[in-house]
Amino acid sequence: MHFDIKRGRGSALEGDGLKKLMEEKLGPVTEEGDKLVTSFGATTRFEAKLINKTTLDIVTQSDRNASPEAMVESNKRYNAFMEAATGFTAKERSKRLQKKAKEGKL
Repeated sequence: MHFDIKRGRGSALEGDGLKKLMEEKLGPVTEEGDKLVTSFGATTRFEAKLINKTTLDIVTQSDRNASPEAMVESNKRYNAFMEAATGFTAKERSKRLQKKAKEGKL
């Protein structure tokens, strides 16, 4: 899914910026082609790719059988990473995605 990046934040993610942020917030990262991949808690696969300075592509897979505690921890880490990367809170990201869905841009 594509997420908007707040103006001025994208340049910090270029080069090794996205990888360093992922390692700081989520743990060890491997590179698979042009994607950065990691896993944490109930999240079995987390892929990130910087499309450009204004767009971040994220794909996640989760373990549906994980404990509630692992799910909560994964959600906290995901939101901390996404807020640091995009500059938008979970609520702001949700509103932006809802607006795009209504406009047929998803």
